[in-house]
Amino acid sequence: MPVECEQIKQISDRINRVYSSLLEETVKSLLQALGKLNRPYLTELEEKLLSLLESEVKA
Repeated sequence: MPVECEQIKQISDRINRVYSSLLEETVKSLLQALGKLNRPYLTELEEKLLSLLESEVKA
């Protein structure tokens, strides 16, 4: 699998672990927007937002 495809899959997997129907609509919209990105990386801000959501959902 090409590196870019693997990177996209890793981002998708992270988003899927966080996503839940119980989340607020704003959070679900943010995760959906991140999932629709057409690039194999997250910007620094996007990475911080996803990391924050991951830490909050695990708590």
